[in-house]
Amino acid sequence: MSARVLMVQGCTSDAGKSTLVAALCRWLHRQGIAVAPFKPQNMALNSAVTVDGGEIGRAQALQAQACGLEPQTDFNPVLLKPNSDTGAQVIVHGHPVATLDAVGYHAYKATAFNAVLASHARLVERFDVVLVEGAGSPAEINLRDNDIANMGYAEAVDCAVILVADIDRGGVFAHLVGTLALLSASERARVAGVVINRFRGDLALLQPGLAWLERETGKPVLGVLPYLHGLQLDAEDAVPRNAPQEPQSQLRVVVPVLPRISNHTDVDALLAHPQVDVRLIGPGQTPPPCDLILLPGSKSTRHDLQWLRTHGWDAAIARHLRYGGKLLGICGGLQMLGTHLHDPRGIEGAAGSSPGLGWLSLQTTLQPHKQLHRVHGRLLLGDASVSGYEIHCALSSGAALARPLLQLDDGRTDGAISDDGQVLGTYVHGVFDHPMHWLHCWRGPVWRRPRHWILPRCAKPAWSVWPMRCTRIWIPRH
Repeated sequence: MSARVLMVQGCTSDAGKSTLVAALCRWLHRQGIAVAPFKPQNMALNSAVTVDGGEIGRAQALQAQACGLEPQTDFNPVLLKPNSDTGAQVIVHGHPVATLDAVGYHAYKATAFNAVLASHARLVERFDVVLVEGAGSPAEINLRDNDIANMGYAEAVDCAVILVADIDRGGVFAHLVGTLALLSASERARVAGVVINRFRGDLALLQPGLAWLERETGKPVLGVLPYLHGLQLDAEDAVPRNAPQEPQSQLRVVVPVLPRISNHTDVDALLAHPQVDVRLIGPGQTPPPCDLILLPGSKSTRHDLQWLRTHGWDAAIARHLRYGGKLLGICGGLQMLGTHLHDPRGIEGAAGSSPGLGWLSLQTTLQPHKQLHRVHGRLLLGDASVSGYEIHCALSSGAALARPLLQLDDGRTDGAISDDGQVLGTYVHGVFDHPMHWLHCWRGPVWRRPRHWILPRCAKPAWSVWPMRCTRIWIPRH
């Protein structure tokens, strides 16, 4: 078997590439076609654990679900996880191989591309269709040399490309025309057409612009996708700033937006809850009164711990607990809640130790080997089933662990609960991804929209505007 390959590239970051690929994956899967997602290189702080204990981007895990598949490392062979303004951990086929700055990674790209092509070769032999997502924009002049994420990959495997642009942010015609103009002749030739995403209003008013665009570029407009409110698919990098506010909230949650925040998708299920008000608090903002402060994961925990102190969060947390509030730390957030955090090998930056916030009697030492586990178990607070994943390079010890938060099915325990029950911590990401009965212990019943409801919602409009004539060239006949 040799699959048909189609690549979706975007004029900008957040143009809608991930959502469009997920939508098309879902539709093809529903037609009985063996389809797989693929992203050659991803830069993201939010990741998921695969069935074989590797690490890939969250978007590819969601796209795999749309295909009816478990996440696999071949779906995202190269993952870059920034841990500073200039450096990133390089993860190849699910496992970290180095921490490199931009110059170092540029030199490593040839090796990374070999990993990309190896994964591509395996996927095209196993599936009928491979839907590929690009990264950022293919027209970034400074990144075009030795590109492996966009046109460099498309040229190497000789696949067609669809170019998507976001009309909601403005300048859609300039984005499309400018992007095409900056491509080489051979790259432009493989662009099969363009898609306009997030359109609001009367399509008839847009038609003159679409006609001009087709004349100007020589590329067909394959579809205009509507703006979908409240879609709430997992984000890869940026913390969503348009968190819904619920005036009748039963649970008020405050989350500090850490400079090196990682796996902030832990709060996505809370954002989807109609009676949970999530406030994302950045630098210079005062935390409002709330029921729960959630300390998320971090790619540079000691750095973000100091940031919390600099911005007065240690005092804000103490005041919050004094008035009966709850405090939950996930992964790096758990480590911050302890008494000390040690990084003797400089895993996350300069070697050294930092005092923790001191709300749990435990200390943590960072280690070179990364723990990657998919886990299932029960929440000991409320006896509810949970599942999720661990992604960390740390070993925690201390008296607080004698009162764990989770009992895992593999016999291990995880996390800690303070003696007064106000402070909790866990290494497990995704504790809110399933029915959150345990929050009932605090503030009442909860609800979330499951992804099997969200995926058809984004797939239907994508396919309703996608001309069948444009797919016959690459969808296999049955």
